[in-house]
This record gives sequence, C-alpha cells and structure tokens, in this order.
Amino acid sequence: MLSVVLCGGNSSRMGDDKGLLLVDNKSWAKAAQEKLMLMNLPTVFSVNEAQVEKYNLLFPKEQLIVDDAELALPGPLLGVLSAHVRFPNEDLMVLACDLPNMNHIVLEKLQEEHLKNNDSKAFVFKFAEQVEPLCGIYTSKGLAKILAVHQTKNLTKHSMMYVLDQLQTMYLTSQENWKPYFKNFNSPADF
Repeated sequence: MLSVVLCGGNSSRMGDDKGLLLVDNKSWAKAAQEKLMLMNLPTVFSVNEAQVEKYNLLFPKEQLIVDDAELALPGPLLGVLSAHVRFPNEDLMVLACDLPNMNHIVLEKLQEEHLKNNDSKAFVFKFAEQVEPLCGIYTSKGLAKILAVHQTKNLTKHSMMYVLDQLQTMYLTSQENWKPYFKNFNSPADF
C-alpha cells in the first residue's frame, strides 16, 4: 500500500496553498506525511503543475505526483487517479492535507479494516449521513474500474462520493469523539 497526501487543490477560498500552511512549525503536507509514516507506508504528494516548484523545495521530486492532464478531471478524483496511473498495482491510503487534526488512530483503523476485508474496494468513515471520502483507502482494483469507466467516457460525475457509489465501499462507523479529526479547513473563517 502507498499513502497519498492530496495537496493539488487551488486553495481559492483559503487564499494560500493549504498544503504549505503551518501547524506546529511544519507544513500541513509534512504533518500529514508524518501521520502516514506511523503506518509504515511510503508517501507521495498529489500536486498540480503550478505547485511543483514549491513542493520540490520540501519533498524529493520522486515523491510528487503531478496531476495527469490527460485525465481531464476536476477535483480530488484527478489527484487520486493520477496516483493510480503512476502506481497501478498499489492500494492507496488517501489523506487530504486540509485535515490537519487527523489522528493516526483513524488511519490505523482504516488499515485494519482493509487487511480484514478482501471484498471491499474502498474504505471510508461515515458520521450519521456524512461520508468522509478524503481520508480513506481505495484499492487498485477499484481505481482500475473507475479509470476504465472514465476512459470510455461513461463516468457521468466526478465527485469522490459518486466514485464511492460505484464501488463496493465499506463505510466504517466512526466514534463520535473522532469527529474533530475530520474537521476540514477550507477558508480562514474555519480556524
């Protein structure tokens, strides 16, 4: 398994690149990497073309997955499928950089469920009716299916929620006290 920190958004509401914002004197991208390293997983960073220069100052170039322009997709799905195209045989543990409160115990639970269940193609948490698709595991088989549907121009929607609906997804019930770990920061008002 490979871990992917999603950093490739435009951060238009935040005004600054979210992956480069600081928490405890380290970038959100680096903080996410450190949590994933506790899982003993190699980590790559999904970035867009405009981010490469700045991220290359923080991470080796071979750890950067630049959005695959040929996929012509919007949003996080572009980052996830770009990583899949580069590493087609790897299951991906995905973590958005703008979840700076994430705790490694959540990631451990994801990994544990993935190891126990060979049938599911995606693993994500759910709070009541709120699904958290940007902290999850997506299997190589599941992503290959989504990529094939996209390549035949039959992927009618491009949201991660739609992707989860197309896959055999295991929705994990989260403990209520884990909810703060999933707080997403999109704008300065979220602080």
